[in-house]
Amino acid sequence: MPAKKLQGIVVSDKMQRTVVVEVESIKEHPKYKRRFKIHKKYKAHDEKGEFHIGDKVTIEEIKPISKDKTWKVAGKI
Repeated sequence: MPAKKLQGIVVSDKMQRTVVVEVESIKEHPKYKRRFKIHKKYKAHDEKGEFHIGDKVTIEEIKPISKDKTWKVAGKI
């Protein structure tokens, strides 16, 4: 099974080798059918520290590195 990939914006780069990426998705209410945006933050591994706040990036799922980190930054968009 291929690894999941998501696109988002880096909202924090204050940690060593870790960035926080906010991913936006659109959901639909099951009864009322209204669409709305959902924002979720993921901690992603950035070995070289090359990504900074405001960068649009792609993240992909990997085996767990720590308690919170199961994603790594694949590249810039």
